[in-house]
Amino acid sequence: MAEPLIIVGKGMAATRLVDELSQRALGRYSIAVIGEEPRLAYNRVLLSPLLAGEIAAPDIELKPAAWWRVRGVSTLYGRAVENIDRSAKTVTLADGLTLPYGKLVLATGSKPLKPPFPGGDLPGVATFRDTRDVETMRAYAERGARIVVIGGGLLGLEAAYGLSKAGGQVTLLHLVDRLMERQLDAEGAGLLASAMAARGISVRLNSATKGFVGTDKVEGVELQDGAVIPADLVVIAIGVRPNVELAKAAGLQVNRGVVVDDAMASDDPAIFAIGECAEHRGSVYGLVEPAYEQARVLATNLAGKSAAYSGSLLSTNLKVSGVGVFSAGEFEAAGDAETVVLRDPASGIYRKFVLREGRLAGCVLVGDTRGALFYLGLIRSGQDISAIRADLPFGEPYCIREAA
Repeated sequence: MAEPLIIVGKGMAATRLVDELSQRALGRYSIAVIGEEPRLAYNRVLLSPLLAGEIAAPDIELKPAAWWRVRGVSTLYGRAVENIDRSAKTVTLADGLTLPYGKLVLATGSKPLKPPFPGGDLPGVATFRDTRDVETMRAYAERGARIVVIGGGLLGLEAAYGLSKAGGQVTLLHLVDRLMERQLDAEGAGLLASAMAARGISVRLNSATKGFVGTDKVEGVELQDGAVIPADLVVIAIGVRPNVELAKAAGLQVNRGVVVDDAMASDDPAIFAIGECAEHRGSVYGLVEPAYEQARVLATNLAGKSAAYSGSLLSTNLKVSGVGVFSAGEFEAAGDAETVVLRDPASGIYRKFVLREGRLAGCVLVGDTRGALFYLGLIRSGQDISAIRADLPFGEPYCIREAA
């Protein structure tokens, strides 16, 4: 008889886990996927182009309903899990339904950060996390509303791009002196800011939010320096935090995320965690690729084989307002590191490579991201690239020719 396996969460990590399990352990488990959002799993990475009107709602769906049925997966959507009883090995849903499990996987993702700014409960103050947020934001943008986006990281840039493309008058506020400060150096970030400004998005750096003003609805954003930026809509996009309330209530070990070992197991051997809610060796990853790597490792272990997750090399690859951006590994040359740089300001191109002991330690590509996967492979392999150093900025074809 198949062992009951419950996956709490129906996002990208959960979908990839089911996909991996169907290839490795078909028939071994009776799988139920439970999700709070009342729709099929979808690709959150595509929310920005959905907001911009570049794709339609069906385009973000990860797998059709038939895909889940063929794999024998029970899908319970629009129904939140409220309780985990570890001693009885059951989960209870908000509607009272109780289901048994042999193994339980938490793929509960994360929630948007929303600091307690004064006025934060005014109508017109939103976050950018799911399709409901997209519907709300798009309604404002399509009528040309004045929109302030708070946050100059990945999430904020994607929100600003989508809102501007949909017709909004967008101002982007960022607390520090450059955009994407966790992925870009000053020059690359400056180029990105100029490109966004050229596309009609007003970028204000070193801008700390004090609160929101308005009576019946938000009317503006007040900065710490006293300036007020008029706004019909404010989107807070400063990051996310792991959704760990369910795990905490169940008594699992939780720091920032649900603490897991190299097999993705929690301190309860029957319960596992992957994706944005999992904390591995002190790290919580908020990107898709680490979640997919974790799903692959967990599926292998659940199939009865041995696999270990040792962490992920973070890389960022996105296109904002038509500007390609890629970053991986080290982006500042600290210590004995060297840099190789190709810049063409007139064309909006900047390519920087950080070398350490003859190996590629990191790179930043702005405006031209060709070869990104090639560079990522070099960083991961740690191979000596001394022979192709001079050709490195020009991409894989030149490097292969030189190496040959």
